[in-house]
Amino acid sequence: MLLRRATCLSLLISIALATAARAGAVGREQDIVDLKLGQRVQVDDGTCPAGQVKEVRGARMTDKGVARTSACVPRLGPKTK
Repeated sequence: MLLRRATCLSLLISIALATAARAGAVGREQDIVDLKLGQRVQVDDGTCPAGQVKEVRGARMTDKGVARTSACVPRLGPKTK
């Protein structure tokens, strides 16, 4: 029983980490076609101050799908195209 719980817990943790690590980068917010709940996508469209990039998140479920939120976050590496 304890082994089954530990296996289930490790599976849930690995799924959560895989989802968090799936942060992509696009050039325009319109290029994000299928945003999932909890997914984060960085958008480099020039709307944020220098040294920052816009991060769009799948925030919550609504009747029409996943609601998006966005915020400027620090850029963690060199700018790529």
